[in-house]
Amino acid sequence: MSNLTVSQRPDSWCSVRKTICTIFAAGLFAALLIAGPEAKAWNSTDMTGVLPSLDFTMTRASDGKTVTSADFKGKVVLLYFGYTSCPDVCPTTLLDIGTMLKTLGKKVDDVRVLFVTVDPGRDTLPVLKSYVAAFAPQVVGLRGTPDQLATLAKRYRVAYSVQPASNGNPPEVTHGSAVYVFDRNGAMRLLFTGLAAPNAKLTGMTADLRQLVSQSGRFSLWQWIEDTI
Repeated sequence: MSNLTVSQRPDSWCSVRKTICTIFAAGLFAALLIAGPEAKAWNSTDMTGVLPSLDFTMTRASDGKTVTSADFKGKVVLLYFGYTSCPDVCPTTLLDIGTMLKTLGKKVDDVRVLFVTVDPGRDTLPVLKSYVAAFAPQVVGLRGTPDQLATLAKRYRVAYSVQPASNGNPPEVTHGSAVYVFDRNGAMRLLFTGLAAPNAKLTGMTADLRQLVSQSGRFSLWQWIEDTI
């Protein structure tokens, strides 16, 4: 049986190291080529690193099941706060989102729209289930306890209030109109605004959504290294 001599080891190690460096450089070059489009400026407000990742526990209206953010891992998520009795802002926003979803073709299933009611007292699960069914199939109705709702709203700095009916006046509900967009890993990426406005300009937001969907799940060199090692 033969063994490497001391004088042979440096050359062997250099050869191995050179091979590793070559593979690493090739992988890095390929990753940079793939990542190139991500440097493109967004049309919407870039929230990357500004707000925390998606995290919640609530009840899904469609089946009454308790779900968490982990149930939507792998999907691009649009988070929106509203209520079913909303006369115009909520339905207009959801219809506009539906219009954007239609441009995704087969990729539409890569997106979920989470409609979180800020009025759980009136928005029972059956009411919420019926409401979201009127929009795109990707819209998911979520209802939380007062504490769950308050925690989620605080996490994304969403202001809302529900004033009970009094003196013959109906309940008064207020809520933010922005849509929070997360990538497939649950990271906060974009903020869609102005969707409830008449003749909202959807072109830029649609382009952003398509870009985010196409970038999601891309090969990550660093993840590959971690998985390999």
